[in-house]
Amino acid sequence: MFLELDGQGPQYRQLIRALRAAILSGRLLAHARLPSTRELALELGCSRITVLTAYEQLRADGYIDGQVGSGSYVNALPIETMPLPQVNTTTIAAQSRFAERARQYQGLPIAELHRGTRFNLQYGSSHINPSLSAIWARELSWAAIQSPLGYGADQGLLALREQICSYLSLRRGIQTSVDRVLIVSGTQQAIALTARVLLNEGDTVAIEEPHYWGAWQQFSAHGARLLPIRSDNEGLLCNELPTVAPRLVLVTPAHQFPTGSVLSLTRRIELLSYADRASCWIVEDDYDSELRYDSQPLATLHSLDTRDRVIYVGTLSKVMFGALRLGYMVLPQALRADFVSAKCLDDRGCPTIEQAALAHFMEDGGFERHLRFVTRELRSRRGELIESLHRHAGERVQIGGTHAGMHVVVWLPDYDHAQIDALIALAHERGLGLHSVAPHYDECPVVPGLILGYCGLSKAQLRDATQLFGECLDTIDAIARRHDTKQAVKYASS
Repeated sequence: MFLELDGQGPQYRQLIRALRAAILSGRLLAHARLPSTRELALELGCSRITVLTAYEQLRADGYIDGQVGSGSYVNALPIETMPLPQVNTTTIAAQSRFAERARQYQGLPIAELHRGTRFNLQYGSSHINPSLSAIWARELSWAAIQSPLGYGADQGLLALREQICSYLSLRRGIQTSVDRVLIVSGTQQAIALTARVLLNEGDTVAIEEPHYWGAWQQFSAHGARLLPIRSDNEGLLCNELPTVAPRLVLVTPAHQFPTGSVLSLTRRIELLSYADRASCWIVEDDYDSELRYDSQPLATLHSLDTRDRVIYVGTLSKVMFGALRLGYMVLPQALRADFVSAKCLDDRGCPTIEQAALAHFMEDGGFERHLRFVTRELRSRRGELIESLHRHAGERVQIGGTHAGMHVVVWLPDYDHAQIDALIALAHERGLGLHSVAPHYDECPVVPGLILGYCGLSKAQLRDATQLFGECLDTIDAIARRHDTKQAVKYASS
């Protein structure tokens, strides 16, 4: 009798699995006589006790019957215990409308980089303070000893909410109370909770154009109708908001993503007035406001809001590290209970030990020291990137969004989209990761551009990366000149 053991665990367990599979698949028919323990042990090259133990377990489970000395036989199993024919489940239809929409979310379409990539100018890589790993390990150790190991508060650890209130008052001019602060696992969960609490399928969400791609996908997966509203150098064009009010408006006023423009004070007031008249909500995504290099930020929408229409969203992973999945929301009083309930249903609250570690880090002054270090370091890297871009690309590029954040946008007005696609492909072949701004537009942008992140590379690497960028741009220019020459010759000869 052929039996294939899987090699996993004790040999008698392997034999049990093999015999059980043979019975359930029908290879061993009902009432068939099994080999004696001595015969099967000899055939498999194992001890008799191994086979005896396997037979005893199968007999206890009802698969075989018989006694030592009289032989063992396969039992006739009820038909409902027999397995159904195996089918291919990889092509199953989506089981809900949400699942059908969520299947279209494949992550941000960033070209796959090969192992030879030397410099990746990808946005979103948090800058890691070299000393932060050791500091964070100590904070976690302290928190693990000090914190209760049961479930924490659904709304978030009180100590962390207190520290966030103090931080927002000092840094962003937001005066709020701990009962309005909700700890979440980052901006994505904040947006997901907002969709769950405020939206029904078919509700309209007004969103900046261009926009944060993750927010677009999150609202879309929940069945919302997305309405892109153009933005310019002063942020969202409030006069283009619809007469029939959307359910909510999502904006990044401090540092528009991805262009970097700042929503002017006039438009902030205009947007707040619109929300009040239309009875819609505003989601203020303040995703990297801590990282400012040239000027003080304007007052937040939340601090200007007198009608309690603003949901303020902040993240801590941007200035700490991506693996720290902690962020926060400051909620209108009327929505607080609904959001806390939704959070509880989602995951019963964020990890308590990480929250306690962060609260202690903030209370001890470590977070402010870290933030000053990161701001100083990134200001230096940003300067290096801009200077090197001017040196190697010259007037071929226009650089935007330089006053804050972790990236700049490089616009290339003298090139078409096909040339930018070719530039990105060429750069990847040469070991340079470039990433288009186009995925953040609902429609193709008028001027092609690139998002260049500068957190993940040192100043020396940024110099080398921009030199390589300039060389790739030179190659694209040379190809264009050859093409123009061929076209001119073709035209002259016709």
